[in-house]
Amino acid sequence: MTTGPTRVEPPLRGDETTTLRSFLDYHRDTLRRKTAGLSAEQLRTPLAPSTMTLAGLLKHLAYVESQWFRVVLAGEDPLPPFDAVDWSDDPDWEWHSALGDPAEVLRGLFDTAVASSDEVLEATLATGGPDALSARESHHGDGRFSVRWILVHMIEEYARHNGHADLLREALDGETGE
Repeated sequence: MTTGPTRVEPPLRGDETTTLRSFLDYHRDTLRRKTAGLSAEQLRTPLAPSTMTLAGLLKHLAYVESQWFRVVLAGEDPLPPFDAVDWSDDPDWEWHSALGDPAEVLRGLFDTAVASSDEVLEATLATGGPDALSARESHHGDGRFSVRWILVHMIEEYARHNGHADLLREALDGETGE
């Protein structure tokens, strides 16, 4: 059974915003649990035939947090180091560059991105609730995103990647669990 940071189960009877935020926090903590106690070398170990690593997942999800909450929702610049990346040179930069990062840097980057996302989310919810619209529009020309849509999308993103993390962790040391 995977051990690590504790997770708080989402409430069975919460309002919409509380339920969505609780599920997002639950999935964030699941990723923390899947990567807890592993060395940088372990975090960089892929499960063939994939090149995906837990290091890459941590950095990718830090990027996704920054992109959706800071950039799309708030209309701000991405967090460092994502603000200085030439994405046209390497569209998968976060996955590739994570292989050279120390474990504590990856965990710190993830935690910083989550904290920044929560600040943006708190401010947006305080002024417009889950119906508030993002500062930036969809690249597909569909208009702006609601906070509700962003929260559901983030839960989906974490749920999918936590499945990857579960397989990677089990292959590394046999640890399993939610």
